[in-house]
Amino acid sequence: MNKPRIFIQFHYMELGGAEMALIGLLNAFDTSRVDVDLFINQHTGPLMRLIPSKVNLLPQIPSYSAIERPMKDIIREGHLLIAVARLWGKLRYRLYLRSLSSGSRRRDGSSTQYIFDAVSPLLPSLRKLGHYDMAISFLDPPHIVQDKVDAAIKLEWIHADFSTIHMDINRCGKRWEKNNYIISISDAITNQFLKTYPTLANKIKVIENIISPDYVRQQAVAFDANPELLHTGADKPAIKLLSIGRFALVKNFDSIPDICRRIREQGLDVRWYLIGFGGKEALIREKIAEAGMQDHVIILGKKSNPYPYIKACDIYVQPSRYEGKSITVREAQILCKPVVITNYPSAQSQIKDGVDGVICDMDNASVAEAIIELIKDKDKQKSIVNYLETHDYGFESEVNKIYQILGC
Repeated sequence: MNKPRIFIQFHYMELGGAEMALIGLLNAFDTSRVDVDLFINQHTGPLMRLIPSKVNLLPQIPSYSAIERPMKDIIREGHLLIAVARLWGKLRYRLYLRSLSSGSRRRDGSSTQYIFDAVSPLLPSLRKLGHYDMAISFLDPPHIVQDKVDAAIKLEWIHADFSTIHMDINRCGKRWEKNNYIISISDAITNQFLKTYPTLANKIKVIENIISPDYVRQQAVAFDANPELLHTGADKPAIKLLSIGRFALVKNFDSIPDICRRIREQGLDVRWYLIGFGGKEALIREKIAEAGMQDHVIILGKKSNPYPYIKACDIYVQPSRYEGKSITVREAQILCKPVVITNYPSAQSQIKDGVDGVICDMDNASVAEAIIELIKDKDKQKSIVNYLETHDYGFESEVNKIYQILGC
């Protein structure tokens, strides 16, 4: 009897939560039960090396790699039609934005839908790969899986909190309706999605992000991060705080310098380390200078293996303005670190406040107060760590839900 064939499509393998969730899913598959083909549009990013060998990585196709790379590069390589289509998609998106109120315009997340609508007709079919029992679009938009792949069952993963973003309902909704199933990463994400798309309730299923605890623990001891995290010049190390994520407004790292200043004003010697990269790094550095925190908020930049840094920190902090379901919070919990997160809409699905972490209000004063209280309350820290040591934060059994859909 032939094993079911699964096709999975993703954009590229930069550092990010969705990328790590994909790696977790790939590692969880039992390839004695299913065959898995992975199609990456653009074979770039430090996490390419983490794709497990048991998965069949399909060759990169030049036209697919041109979807999101710099325009000047793809024009130089001869992808002129795709460049024009991308520009046409952007123009149509800008015209759409003009129809929105200023608030919705700032929160709109439909741009990739418009671009993929324009580009998809120019991409070659992937039907030559044969028939699949299941095809998964692991990150929005779903055009490649829906338009180019021959599969009996088509799934789309949603990672975003739909209470925090505006979407073009008519355009996006038509695409979501084409899926056999829509996979949400938490009950909170599901509930927010269905407030906008209640007619899709029969299609949505929850599959938690999968992380391999063994992999996280192995990578955490791959090298010793402590020397880089020591408070140099002091008699004893500072209290080490750590945050990981894209340098984007949604992560709220621009507030960290002021939060750190408030903590230090209470007499606590802290150093706050930031791992990540992105367009708002200049803003973060500006806020560091404004708060006078140059010696206390340290940007470490991009790290392909962040786990030794999580292992070396005292408290992990996720001060986000919103999250779907933070992978790095789960990774910190796997490494038994006390975690502080802000009360973004899906926070309650991530942490049991006071049990396996702390949830605080989003304003800077509240975040600082929560961190100060946790630093001072050693018994609470110990209680959280004890709980983390005895609970599973990998959710590797979630892969069984895919087998159930396949009927295998």
